[in-house]
Amino acid sequence: MSIFSNPYDSKIRLRCNCGSHASQADHDAQSAYSNKMSSDDLTSNVVEQAVMRALFPQDAARRNFLSAVGTSTAMAAIASILPLASIKDAFAQGSGPLEKTNLSVGFIPITCATPIIMAHPMGFYAKQGLNVDIIKTAGWALVRDKTLNGEYDAAHMLSPMPIALSLGLGAAPIPYTMPAVENINGQAITLAMKHKDKRNPKDWKGFRFAVPFDYSMHNYLLRYYLAEAGLDPDRDVQIRVVAPPDMVANLRADNLDGFLAPDPVNQRAVYDGVGFIHILSKDIWDGHPCCAFAASQNFVTTMPNTYAALLRAIIDATAYAQKAENRKEIAVQIAPANYLNQPVTVVEQVLTGTFADGLGNVQRVPDRIGFDPFPWQSFAVWILTQMQRWGQIKGEVNYQQVAQQVFLATDAARLMKEVGMTPPTTTSKSFSVMGKPFDPAQPEAYLNSFAIKRS
Repeated sequence: MSIFSNPYDSKIRLRCNCGSHASQADHDAQSAYSNKMSSDDLTSNVVEQAVMRALFPQDAARRNFLSAVGTSTAMAAIASILPLASIKDAFAQGSGPLEKTNLSVGFIPITCATPIIMAHPMGFYAKQGLNVDIIKTAGWALVRDKTLNGEYDAAHMLSPMPIALSLGLGAAPIPYTMPAVENINGQAITLAMKHKDKRNPKDWKGFRFAVPFDYSMHNYLLRYYLAEAGLDPDRDVQIRVVAPPDMVANLRADNLDGFLAPDPVNQRAVYDGVGFIHILSKDIWDGHPCCAFAASQNFVTTMPNTYAALLRAIIDATAYAQKAENRKEIAVQIAPANYLNQPVTVVEQVLTGTFADGLGNVQRVPDRIGFDPFPWQSFAVWILTQMQRWGQIKGEVNYQQVAQQVFLATDAARLMKEVGMTPPTTTSKSFSVMGKPFDPAQPEAYLNSFAIKRS
């Protein structure tokens, strides 16, 4: 069974409390080692883990060695024969020759991928000495599969996907990292024109909605919005997965009543006269993450210089995209058929925030979509609460540990400084979703506060 198939109809057994080990015994045996993975220590621990895996490929042998001598003694002994300090420094700085210059990066043709896409025609990859082939991909399951089998070196992913991959939901866990957010906001709930008089979600019982993937902010925000209106997302409506390029056609064919989709899907529905924008996702949670740049921990560990160069290019492109004065230029660059395959006017309306809403109005929302690369670890904690809320995760989760291991805030902060951005001085923050405050230090209390949930 696919690790992403029917998550609400099957029970998922986590292997340990953090979801990253084959059993709780494995978790306990390695806890002294893996629990050191704070944001400040992440680079050091990635290198140490890589060395340990190289010296002891078998899990049992590695555990026995660490158990016998202790982590500190083990690393001291290894440091006596290997220049660990130099290796860590090189990894942290991404210095030295690139291990690989020809890369393949998969993307979905949506504006959430703007930094990844624009870095190709606008030379951000070439500036870092990289020859990157960005590959338009039909859907998220295919992005996942091609990344897992090594066809893609890295990929444009939905921000919950690296968490799901790392937890091994229903399958063996694959350690994944999310070193940069691609975009914030940039989604909307769009309804078919026949529903323009049904603006109250309490009237949506029986509606058929689409989201691009089960493990997506789109799914979690739609469910949150419906539940706040008193509708059970699993009983009162239908929510199905539809690839973004197919959403407008399904709305036109009356197979859907609406969707919570990434742009430019929402704006294209307006452009084609088949739908209207009911609410922007920023009006549900202003500043929420959407998509991300993601890579396997193996890529990060084995190709540190290439990884740093690739991430630097994307963060540099993100900083350029965040400036309002650059948005029209970017729209022209990413609209062609080999990228978004959309009319420039559709892309420009999304990026500039001056757009027709399908109801006869022109809206001016400059922050309809934003580009802030910092992977706040509190975002990951919130995502985990929603995975638990809707039954994708069964059992307890070490929220902070998963957030620190997957959302690489330290790497992002370092490279943001290199391109002239000012990163936050902390890795976590509080925020509100539909007026309900979220404290990342109290995820269990937040989860337990919901009247409608599966867990």
